[in-house]
Amino acid sequence: MKRPNILLVMCDQLRGDCLSFDGHPDVKTPYLDTLAADSTYFENAYSACPSCIPARAGLLTGQAPSSHGRVGYQDGIDWEYDHYLAQELADHGYQTACVGKMHVHPPRLQCGFQMIRLHDGYIGHYRKANIPSWMNQNVSDDYMHYLRDHLGSYADVNGSGVENNSWITHPWIYEERYHPTNWVVDESIRFLETRDRTKPFFLMTSFVRPHPPFDAPKSYFDLYVNKQLHEPAMGDWVDPSLCERDGMILDSVHGCRDAELRHQAMAGYYACITHVDHQFGRLITALENDETYHDTIIIFTADHGEMLFDHQLFRKVLPYEGSTRIPMIIHVGKNIRKCLPHRSESVVELMDVMPTVLDLCGIQIPDSVDGASLKQELFEAKGIEREYVHGEHSRDKEQSNQYIVTETDKYIWFTQTNIEQYFDLKQDPKEEHDRIDDPACQDRIAHLRSLLIQELEGREEGYVQDGKLVAGQRPISRLQHPFHR
Repeated sequence: MKRPNILLVMCDQLRGDCLSFDGHPDVKTPYLDTLAADSTYFENAYSACPSCIPARAGLLTGQAPSSHGRVGYQDGIDWEYDHYLAQELADHGYQTACVGKMHVHPPRLQCGFQMIRLHDGYIGHYRKANIPSWMNQNVSDDYMHYLRDHLGSYADVNGSGVENNSWITHPWIYEERYHPTNWVVDESIRFLETRDRTKPFFLMTSFVRPHPPFDAPKSYFDLYVNKQLHEPAMGDWVDPSLCERDGMILDSVHGCRDAELRHQAMAGYYACITHVDHQFGRLITALENDETYHDTIIIFTADHGEMLFDHQLFRKVLPYEGSTRIPMIIHVGKNIRKCLPHRSESVVELMDVMPTVLDLCGIQIPDSVDGASLKQELFEAKGIEREYVHGEHSRDKEQSNQYIVTETDKYIWFTQTNIEQYFDLKQDPKEEHDRIDDPACQDRIAHLRSLLIQELEGREEGYVQDGKLVAGQRPISRLQHPFHR
């Protein structure tokens, strides 16, 4: 059996609903729509720990947060895992490469990739004066060298003046061809041109956008900035005073209280998505010209979403759909096996990517993997036997959360405040009506709460005591004693 090539395309901070194929009223993504129409499109794909580092740990190891141990965001912690997706493929004769964002520690840790062309975006931890010089982004980041070689020693990714976690927006100030989104595709195409033709390839093309800064080239910004955009979702459970209090802080979790700046941010976010879409089209064209498109499995996904002012909230880590729901498209080339394009309602997660790829390549799945292979879903439209995904993110007193999500509903528990929420996602996909006190929902809520208790039983935080959830335990971003269920 000829082994398939694998192209894994990942975006940073791309909401699951921000594809025209998913019915978004404003965003235009023609190349991704074309791929999705000929693929299995997973309508209920989630990020179990929705921020960059823990989400990527789950993707690259196939493990749940409780197993890989990263249950929140923390830079500077060594990655020490026995099994990585790329390493398993390399051990079985694949040529492996990653272009773009990895966000691992230490920087340039291979994780099984034989070739890395790195661009992690602007990460403050690796910009500090006291960081070892070899870790500093000015040294370790390939794109930074490229940009300065072409535009001078003072050129930088934040040259437009926009902050890398904020709603501030400004179009890219350099020529479009120097944008990191273009560079990632340039380098990916270069790999395809110069790869070892005696081996199948695994290429991970990893975009920083649409993660802030919202700095797409002006031609993309112009597509949206003068257009009337649909308003963000607004729940009946929202406390407006929080946005009024914090909405002048550029990276506040409570969003932005200036309507014009909100509109610009939404336009900038959508512009970054369409820019990525067009560059993704270049990559697909390169595969077609290489005559390997039909011999390749293409997976498109993201590490997490972006609240984008839904419920007067911004950024990620929160348990709501804007933050946790991600796109997941899997396309199997027709020379590998004929598949019937369809939409799947199965609840899937980033940890499922590794076992799916290994299963499709005929490689044994390590025992350490928590995720499930989606192979039957792809070939037989047969959903996986999974009732729910358990998600979480430890951060601070206000934001630390746990959630249980199914195909139809979601239960949320904030671990420090003891606030609970319940949403009927079938009837209320935008989570605008919290039904936690609805008498008709109490049996269902009790069931979902019991699933969360089961997931947290025995965890070192002490969130479960005597079979009940206990709020106020100190949140930690990395488990000292991860355990594999």
